[in-house]
Amino acid sequence: MCNGIIGKKLGMTNLFAADGRYIPVTVVQAGPCVVTQVKTAEKDGYNALQLGFGEKKADRINKPLQGHLKASGGGSFAFLREVAVEDPSEYSPGQTIDLDMFAVGEKVDVTGTSKGRGFQGVVKRHGFRLGRKTHGSHSYREPGSIGCSAWPAKVIKGKKMPGRYGNDRTIVRNLEIVDIRPEENLLMIKGALPGTRSGLVAINKALFVK
Repeated sequence: MCNGIIGKKLGMTNLFAADGRYIPVTVVQAGPCVVTQVKTAEKDGYNALQLGFGEKKADRINKPLQGHLKASGGGSFAFLREVAVEDPSEYSPGQTIDLDMFAVGEKVDVTGTSKGRGFQGVVKRHGFRLGRKTHGSHSYREPGSIGCSAWPAKVIKGKKMPGRYGNDRTIVRNLEIVDIRPEENLLMIKGALPGTRSGLVAINKALFVK
């Protein structure tokens, strides 16, 4: 059975549960995805499906990739991603993967790219507390002392410092599926997902269910 699907984050809204609870949800257009390649442990060393998602102009795809996609019907996809599968013999190139693998109430892990925030200081990047906001204070947002004295007389690798923040591969685990609308290929997932609107996300069955 396929363990995941790829989709596009559309934005956030809210739903009311049957018991009246107000639930914030993220709407994801999940699929339909087309199997573009089947990978097996005998040939590739692992079992997986390569899925194509989203539309792209055919003239924007180079000739080697066009040849690769011919086996699955010659479609032009904006994204190609791999998902794990238990038995690859159940699938073939050109097959469509939809939301049948998921159920309402199921837990999923969502992977995406977090929003990029540029170069940030230690307060925003690492959550450092502020210094004294008093007359004469010169260390309101500064990181403070970063080095050592006589030994080892250098800044230790991994020290929390200012730098680029965001734009990282991020996984949010154990999110609940609140609603599924297969006719529109929509998933309603409780809570917030990484990334911006229209950002690519991978939705997989939860690895460690709480």
